[in-house]
Amino acid sequence: MLLPRLLPLLLLSEGQAAVLRLGLRGTPRGEVSPAFLSLTLDASLARDPRYVALLSNPKLLALATALSPGFLRFGGTETDFLIFDPNKDSTLEERILWELQAQQEACGSRPAFAAVERLLLAQWPSQEKLILAEHNRKKHKNTTITRNTLDILYSFANCSGFHLIFGLNALLRKDGLQWDSSNAQELLDYCASRRYNISWELGNEPNSFRKKSGVYIDGFQLGQDFIHLRHLLSNYTLYRHAKLYGPDVGQPRKHTQRLLRSYYVNGRSATREDFLSPEVLDTFATAVHEVLEIVDGTVPNKKVWLGETSSAYGGGAPRLSNTYVAGFMWLDKLGLSARQGIDVVMRQVFFGAGTYHLVDANFEPLPDYWLSLLYKKLVGTKVLQVGLTGADERKLRVYLHCTNPLHPKYREGDVTLFALNLYNVTQHLQLPNHLLSKHVDQYLLLPHGKANILSRSIELNGRVLQMVDDKTLPELTEKPLGPGSILGLPAFSYGFYVIKNTKAIACI
Repeated sequence: MLLPRLLPLLLLSEGQAAVLRLGLRGTPRGEVSPAFLSLTLDASLARDPRYVALLSNPKLLALATALSPGFLRFGGTETDFLIFDPNKDSTLEERILWELQAQQEACGSRPAFAAVERLLLAQWPSQEKLILAEHNRKKHKNTTITRNTLDILYSFANCSGFHLIFGLNALLRKDGLQWDSSNAQELLDYCASRRYNISWELGNEPNSFRKKSGVYIDGFQLGQDFIHLRHLLSNYTLYRHAKLYGPDVGQPRKHTQRLLRSYYVNGRSATREDFLSPEVLDTFATAVHEVLEIVDGTVPNKKVWLGETSSAYGGGAPRLSNTYVAGFMWLDKLGLSARQGIDVVMRQVFFGAGTYHLVDANFEPLPDYWLSLLYKKLVGTKVLQVGLTGADERKLRVYLHCTNPLHPKYREGDVTLFALNLYNVTQHLQLPNHLLSKHVDQYLLLPHGKANILSRSIELNGRVLQMVDDKTLPELTEKPLGPGSILGLPAFSYGFYVIKNTKAIACI
């Protein structure tokens, strides 16, 4: 028996009933890249190249590997202040790390460099303050990076299953106009000699060059610079067909289209209410719509990425961006991005300065990490139609995808619903008659501890999520719900529901 094109899902809340319509037949409303949820490392990590050595930590590598496959973008404001010096001696920490790596087979187990790591972690808080202070003052200094910096960075990406996108310095100019590619060529020479499979980007936020360096580059010149880089890449057999990304354009503001680096609020002034505000969440959809209109009008069918995105700019909002409440912005952004046609979303940052990181300075995964991991495991690339009537769609936000076909527990045709409840009361979802015979796996994420939604610890179906050991992640255990079960979504919470054996035509 064929299912109706749109299936109603009944919502029971405080005596009210609302209806969701699920598009399970026909074609999906859209499809995103398999690397949809990708990561960034901010180039500020190399502000002092010693700290790049922290990427060799086995726990950090295990956490990154669990989020693969995807892209790893090494970029950000500091991109345009990095100078590659192939002849500069490395620091003691870098040399120790490089020697340890050289003794091991590629991506094999590595001996600990505990003394070096302890020293770096002890000094990291001061370095982090320096990075954030420079960012806030918008005063930047050139930084020299060495061969070891590139080796460690590439090894981290490659061994964790990510494809590295490296941002080249675009502020090196001849007579203040044409791009000076000589330093980029030195870097390309080295990477080619090491057979590093890398994609490339030129510059970060070109519209802000004048603000951060006093250099103004118009669109025509920037286009010439990209053509120049493409010609340069064609001189290398390895990079002749390498991907070249950019230029990055951004949040539409008045008459300018700035870098598509999307944040909701200022990290220095954000409040808890901002993270739970439907009005704040809706600003993202408006910005994306405006950018996509411009792209469609100039280069139709061109893929658009969010090259750098999180909840709050300025390094994140202290005591907010690293807690459970940040998940509302992050999960909603993933849902909206896929629905509106963004092909790849790159999370700022995986590890580094600020409070919007997925993994903190003690290598502990934060709530947004676990949310990202569940999204990766459960949510497929095909985006399905979902509509809601009879309730406030802005406060009960729902998204529907085909389930990730690579998940070992699920079959082709299963669908994953994820929902965010911004109400201060529990919402209940019940499947319609057509699906009452189906089993549902619940993955409900709730804060753990007295801090409630400001907790840095998170529970999955009542079980606290934490690493088993430095190399082992916990099982993401579902809670099976029998046929006809009501799906409860507590106040200010979010979760995933896999509807099994749905046999959705759009997913087959």
